[in-house]
Amino acid sequence: MTIWGLFILILPVFALIGVGVALRRFGIIEQVSESSIIRLVVFVCMPCLAFDTIVANPSLREAQNLILPPLAGFVTTALGFGIAYTVGRMIGLEKGAGLRTFGFSAGVVNYSYLPFPVLGRLGGQRAQGVMLVHNMGVELAIWSVGILVLTGGPFRQGLRRLLSPMLCAIVIAVTLNLLRCSDYVPELVRNLVHAIGALAIPLGLLMTGMNLANFLNTPSKLVHPRVALTACGVRLLLLPVLMLAFARLIPASEDLKRVLVVEAAMPAGVLPIIIAQYYGGQPLTAVQIVLSTTAASLVTCPLWIRAGLQWVGVGS
Repeated sequence: MTIWGLFILILPVFALIGVGVALRRFGIIEQVSESSIIRLVVFVCMPCLAFDTIVANPSLREAQNLILPPLAGFVTTALGFGIAYTVGRMIGLEKGAGLRTFGFSAGVVNYSYLPFPVLGRLGGQRAQGVMLVHNMGVELAIWSVGILVLTGGPFRQGLRRLLSPMLCAIVIAVTLNLLRCSDYVPELVRNLVHAIGALAIPLGLLMTGMNLANFLNTPSKLVHPRVALTACGVRLLLLPVLMLAFARLIPASEDLKRVLVVEAAMPAGVLPIIIAQYYGGQPLTAVQIVLSTTAASLVTCPLWIRAGLQWVGVGS
């Protein structure tokens, strides 16, 4: 696939974020409704999407697609936190003034809403299923190492949040798939789960835009040149190189290599904005990182995907 073809592939994904911004700015979706929609996406739609994608996925009956993906997700994300935190200190950020939030936000790639539809076009449902299992490791890194970076608190503070509907749905679906019991799931249930899961990515992308729109009332605060440029350097230059090298060197399946390539190309994730608000971090710093890396990734994302697929040897 050409770079232009990849750009056309990712453009609708970013366009949905823009629609979300417009919905919020024009008052079609009020701010008081956002928390309810977020809960709907996180606790209902995403678990249904995970179950529907995994439950009859033959690639997830292979050991290399069940053990290595979550391990790769944990290692690359934890490494991202460490590198982002170190670089944040190098540019003069301090604890209590954005350092911890920078380390947390720049270290987390947008690992779900953006890469899922892209992987669907590049690797089909097989690769999407591997991505969801891979993301178990990302979640573990976020709620353990990530929370430690953000707050300095104990691992147990974040680990308690790992028991979630998403994790339960993945475990149940993987178990049914391994036991080849997916045919015993009633068709009515499969169709219902599929219909609900189909809402996850569009709603998630719209909510990303709505969340970002909440910070647009003071646009002058959204651009911090030092933070923006450094975040782009870390998230869109340094970490992709390391993730692609990791994908090339480990004995991974082609599906996992595609997952690592696509996620390496993604901008910073939006989840750190919400987590920074909840844990007393600097949410404005997280917003600055998300906006700058998202804008720059419109150019860098197709370039990294094209180069990455060729370098790790899986084609497009």
